[in-house]
Amino acid sequence: MRLRALLDTDALGLRLLGGDELDRTVRGVMTTDLRDPSRYLSGGELVLTGLAWRRDAADSEPFVRILVQAGVTALAAGEAELGAVPEDLVTACARHRLPLFAVHESVAFATITEHVVRQVSGERAGDLAAVVDRHRRMMTSGPAGGGPDVVLDLLGSDLDLRAWVLSPTGRLIAGPKPAGPGLPPEACAKLAAEHLAAVRTGRRGPHRVLLGHTTYSLFPIRSGGGRAPQPPQTAHAGREVREGVLSDWLLAVEADAGEWADERLDLLQGVTQLIAVERERRDAARTVRRRLAQEVLELVQTGAAPAEIAARLRVAAPVLLPGLGAAPQWQVVVARVEWADGAPEAGPVAQSLLEEILVDPLATGPEPSDRIAVAHTGDEAIALVPLPAMSSEHDDSENGVLADALLAAVREPLSAGLDGDGRLTLGVSAAVHSAEGLRGALEEARHARRVAAARPGRVCAAGHQELASHVLLLPFVPDDVRRAFTARLLDPLRDYDRRHRAELIPTLEAFLECDGSWTRCAARLHLHVNTLRYRVGRIEQLTSRDLSRLEDKLDFFLALRMS
Repeated sequence: MRLRALLDTDALGLRLLGGDELDRTVRGVMTTDLRDPSRYLSGGELVLTGLAWRRDAADSEPFVRILVQAGVTALAAGEAELGAVPEDLVTACARHRLPLFAVHESVAFATITEHVVRQVSGERAGDLAAVVDRHRRMMTSGPAGGGPDVVLDLLGSDLDLRAWVLSPTGRLIAGPKPAGPGLPPEACAKLAAEHLAAVRTGRRGPHRVLLGHTTYSLFPIRSGGGRAPQPPQTAHAGREVREGVLSDWLLAVEADAGEWADERLDLLQGVTQLIAVERERRDAARTVRRRLAQEVLELVQTGAAPAEIAARLRVAAPVLLPGLGAAPQWQVVVARVEWADGAPEAGPVAQSLLEEILVDPLATGPEPSDRIAVAHTGDEAIALVPLPAMSSEHDDSENGVLADALLAAVREPLSAGLDGDGRLTLGVSAAVHSAEGLRGALEEARHARRVAAARPGRVCAAGHQELASHVLLLPFVPDDVRRAFTARLLDPLRDYDRRHRAELIPTLEAFLECDGSWTRCAARLHLHVNTLRYRVGRIEQLTSRDLSRLEDKLDFFLALRMS
């Protein structure tokens, strides 16, 4: 029962003297006048005292501190002995944020004890009876009869619990009905990130997260309905645990499970097992798409004839875009998960993540729009993304998957799940109109992924648009070549700046960014044009280069980018 219910019961004669946390749960009651009753406290009690332990004002602080350390819910002090509750006790309770009640002298402690015991016992008995009934109903009306929504409906209607099923990337899979104030996307991403970080570090669940003024309890939904993995004993077991972390759904409940009895925790464990069945059903539905992608990928990589690849794509198109009137275009997305310890064969977890990332966020209805087929080979996953055929008046850049958009909603949770363990990098090709273009699209996506891999961060992506820039070349320059090139051009300038504080390097950067314009560069650096000309002349003298020549300008530009 809650403290608020005690305060609202007039027959108990309680008066609140301090503390406004009236939603605290009372699990029992204890009467004591011991100076240290901690050995008899287990947490959650309402402590009743006649204040016989108090000899002077200095006794209040240690007594209240002992109660708080024991985890009691509140303190109720009788007024019969002293006539009023001492101010020093009120001050001590306020300092430790312990709710304090005054009990009128006309009310016996036995009356309060009897009322609390009767309420708590009744709630426990009702909860136990409810547990048995919920298990029966959920097992007969679970996912096979309507998906996760059925289970969430029962939690809401029978146990007054609002709950949501989220993917590891924070995508909302199912929520309570009828639809009320839901979880905004940023809250979903935050909960998923907190869950992944907690599971990855081995903390036991359920994991409690405070967002604003609301506490959520997070329960993992293991594939196969299994329990949380134990701490890994071998490197191989460790990889299995972290791959599971990046693949499992989670159940977010709007409640603090730290206050729950074991029976209710067992019930929620049963709920996650039921939802895991639905997860397996959806995974099985992806089998056909995965097989199609694997077949097309093998044809492309083995150099099969375009006609053979086109025939296989004609089979794939109706599966991925049912009702399509015209032949689609295709994009290729490549993903790779690289573990920090160099462990190989991360293709399956990359496949699972790529399927999740490419789910259409605008899809509505009971099933998400899986308009993709994802295969994996070795340590990379490869997705075929069908796009409706466009009219000739539309540019390819206006359609299809964009690299930056892919990661906008998933970067935070996946970064939390990978922190300290590995990285996820993605590359996206341009759209191609026929089977002949798939081989080039695959290589383009792989090149873009390598560009993404050269960037800092746990989760990075690059698109085909970036392959027409010098940024494509720079990541693949060997480190020794990069160091030799930049040293030959920039070391003389750095040495001169170090000795004379001449700021030649900043001047060179500004001069190139201003496209060699003397007036704009001088204005930008707040210099006279003659001073700028002197500095540029010194740069040319030290490096034996001519900044009026395009080739030398380009060399300096690349050296600055690689330094």
